Parts: sequence; C-alpha cells; structure tokens
Amino acid sequence: MSATIGTEFNMNVLVINSGSSSIKYQIFNMSDNSVPASGVIERIGEPQSSLKHRWLKADGEYAEISLTQYVADHKEGFQWITDVSEDTGLTKQLKELFGIGHRVVHGGEIFHEPTVINEKVIAAIREMVPLAPLHNPANLVAIEAALKAYPDVPQVAVFDTAFHQTMPPHAFHYAVPYELYNKYNVRRYGFHGTSHQFVSRQAAAYLGRPLKELDLITLHLGNGASAAAVKGGRSIDTSMGLTPLEGLIMGTRCGDIDPSLPFYIAQRSGMSMNDIDKMLNKESGLKGICGANDMREIISRAEENDVLAALSLDMFCYRIKKYIGAYYAVLGGTDAVIFTGGIGENAALVRKKCCEGLDGLGVSIDTEKNNSPSGEAREINRSASPVKVLVIPANEELEIAVQTVETILAAK
Repeated sequence: MSATIGTEFNMNVLVINSGSSSIKYQIFNMSDNSVPASGVIERIGEPQSSLKHRWLKADGEYAEISLTQYVADHKEGFQWITDVSEDTGLTKQLKELFGIGHRVVHGGEIFHEPTVINEKVIAAIREMVPLAPLHNPANLVAIEAALKAYPDVPQVAVFDTAFHQTMPPHAFHYAVPYELYNKYNVRRYGFHGTSHQFVSRQAAAYLGRPLKELDLITLHLGNGASAAAVKGGRSIDTSMGLTPLEGLIMGTRCGDIDPSLPFYIAQRSGMSMNDIDKMLNKESGLKGICGANDMREIISRAEENDVLAALSLDMFCYRIKKYIGAYYAVLGGTDAVIFTGGIGENAALVRKKCCEGLDGLGVSIDTEKNNSPSGEAREINRSASPVKVLVIPANEELEIAVQTVETILAAK
C-alpha cells in the first residue's frame, strides 16, 4: 500500500514527533492527505513554553498563531494542543481520530515494522533506551501522555530503524568481537528509515514502475544526513550505524572517522570521553569546520570566497559522492538517485557537486532542471541519462500516518 492510501479512507490521524522538551504534531485527513492542523510546542518544562499552531479555516485558507505559557510536562503539552485545536474549530477531527502515530527513533532488533502500542511494546521501547538515550525516553514520555489524553484511540509506534532491519548480516555487523553483538546488541541499525521508505515509494510512483523492480540510492540530506541502498523496496545498506553519528558529514555530527580518533584526542587534550562524545555529535560536521551548520549560510559564505565554508561544502558533497559510488556497487547499478530533506530538496549547488564526475555511472545532471526550484517531485537528470536523478520532497509525517492506518487495519 502506498502513501496515497488517503484516497481510499475517510479518517483522521494524529502524528506525534516528540523530543525531550518539544512536541511536533500534525493532523491528517486521510481522505485526501490534507493537514487540517499542525504545530509544535517547544521548551516544555522551562519557565515559558511556546506553541505555534497552524490550522485550516472553513474558507480554505490557513491561519497561524503563536502562544506562550508555562507547560510543566508532555501531559500538559497534549492538553494545550487539544485546547488550542478545539478553540480553532478542530473538535470534530480530534473526536474522530482513527489513530495516533508516534515516531520512535530506536526499535533495535525487536521491531521490524510499525506496531500497535501496548504495555509490552512500551516495555520493549524502554529496553532500547541505552541505544538511543537522547531520543527513546522522549518518545516514551509522549506515548504515555498521549495514551492518557486519548485512551480509546489506537496508537502506533513507527520506528526510524525498522526499514533498515532488512539489511543482511554482512552489512549490519561490525568487525569487533562477536560476543559484543550477543551481549550488548552492537551492530549497525540505521536511521531516517521512514524518510528513505517514503521517497522510495514516491520514486516508484513517479517512475510508473513497481517498487520491487527498482534499485535506488536515497539521500536524506538535512542537519542530519544519511544514505541508503534500496533494492526492490528493501533497505540493504545505510550510512548511519549503531547511532546516528556514523556515515555522512552532517550539520554538527562528524560522520565517518577513524575509530582511534576519540582516544587520540583524549590523550592529547585531556578531554573526557563524555566531552568528546558531545563534540563529535554537537560541535563537529559542518559546524566544526566553518562554524555554521546552516547550508544556506555556508553556500553564501563560500560564494564570497570564505575558505573554511568552501572546504566544509566540498567535504560534505565529497562524502555523499563516495556513498553514491559505494551503493552503486552494492546494488550492481541503480535506476535512480534520490535527493530529499531540507538540503537535498533546496540546495542545487549541493546536488550538482554530489553528482559531478559520475557520468561513468550514468548519473548526469541537467543544469537548467537542477536550478529550477519546485515543491513537487521532479527529475533533474539529462534526458539521455540512463540513471534518473530525482528530487522528492520529504514527508515523514505522512508516511507515519499511512503506516499508522495500515498497522491498525492489519490488527483488526
């Protein structure tokens, strides 16, 4: 079932993406995949929390408000969302929720697909906390708050890692003592799975071909970035690993490095391993090279001959190009290279630099097409190119909504 499931069902689905101090939400009307409301609460637990709420009015136009108040926890946050939604005319949508879909970052090896949430599932997600200490606890808080707020609505956990559970053992194992896998679940898991799955489905629809017949290289490029090799709709390799730190250079994450580097830094600088972990996750990547992690700023500075901005841009694109080549080899060729995410969708220069010199693989960009912005799925390759180069807008929330409906229907 594809992300156009909404054309078949008249139902409302609430999608929740929770952080440690935030709640992002969207309500989808699955009859046409429209969004009657969306918003975000930030700074939960701080003296002044904020809520940005956008909703569709009766006249078909969107309105938006920004509010502030103290919100002690996620339970109060959900109540605030409910109150504001009802105040803006969304009472019917909330009372007729078919389901609630939760983004959960880490499902380990337990969850290979979305699942209806119950106490057993909650306990299993809690067991995964050591693998995602910054993310799973926040996801759990949101799940428990939503269950209290909407006790009669089926709720589904959609895992970032699930799509990559089809990786074969030779792709997900690390070459470290095997007992570390048995004892501590040390292996590569991969992330951004919902995004990679969504754009794979959309690519198949765009190309008018069955997904099971396609070999795809998907590139989710934003402040977090990852690549995936998708064969017949199944992930067979991806750039992120045990954590989201491995792989591509990102906004503040280093990506692939020599494993000895943290020990060398500790010996030479006296930094603790916790400080180094923080540095590699929050102070490295693009920010570590040029002091900025916003690609728009980096490109602007590079065009003004800022040496470090140009270096960070070149490093970012070079690493992506290496992964394109690697996954071309893994797949034995590819039908399409897909760019998505904030950078992938909007930075024409990044797309150009990532694909330069890949003509031998059949990857060739048309400059005019690449430089023509669009909010729709499109191809930017030269007409004679054997490999399609696609730009597909990310919509992880819609994919979560679709998977929520599929999972609830399958469980009935």
